[in-house]
Amino acid sequence: MLRLEGVNQFYGESHILWDLDLEVPEGECTCLMGRNGVGKTTLLKAVMGLLPVRSGSIRFDGRELAGRPAELRARLGIGYVPQGREIFPQLTVEENLRVGLGIRGPRARRIPGRVFELFPVLGEMLNRRGGDLSGGQQQQLAIGRALVLEPRLLILDEPNEGIQPNIVHQIGAVIRRLNREEGLTVLLVEQKLPFARRTAHRFNLVEKGRSVASGAIGQLDDTLVGRYLAV
Repeated sequence: MLRLEGVNQFYGESHILWDLDLEVPEGECTCLMGRNGVGKTTLLKAVMGLLPVRSGSIRFDGRELAGRPAELRARLGIGYVPQGREIFPQLTVEENLRVGLGIRGPRARRIPGRVFELFPVLGEMLNRRGGDLSGGQQQQLAIGRALVLEPRLLILDEPNEGIQPNIVHQIGAVIRRLNREEGLTVLLVEQKLPFARRTAHRFNLVEKGRSVASGAIGQLDDTLVGRYLAV
């Protein structure tokens, strides 16, 4: 569904992504992993059109995205949950969720009911400002906002960062349900190895901006963990 080939990206003169390849098969959950600062978030921002790439191909369902405007991704069915959530703190929960409706077109007027089915707390706090929610509730709101788009591909950048364990468990259950029961394709950046092994079908390891290993999640052995993930 999503394929990156030979992607290079720079910050000024600093070469961040080096001929990076990545494939996210349709209907599966792929976990992008690596130590802090190796380029994972940069890669996701490049996919979303938030950062330009110097060269290489980013294709979604065969359609080239590199060089195209960022808003095209949402229209094609890509939902994005950025690191740090980036909700609108002064807007209510309902207003945050409604932000995505306009992208779906003039006929989209209702927030999909499954958002509240997956995250009941959002339905209970519709009139509360986003900035007044706990960190875990804000993360649920950020995921719910992406799901309002009714995406075919959901991209999440460290959704469990700074979240209490019970919410981590709930988010994991939601991701597995969306992926395995509803067929939603997922690209996940995650540092927690047990969570990745419970949730993902495949992994891709990044080191210094390069893709260094990939395969089925069961192939993520102690040697690879020690070489590319251990601190």
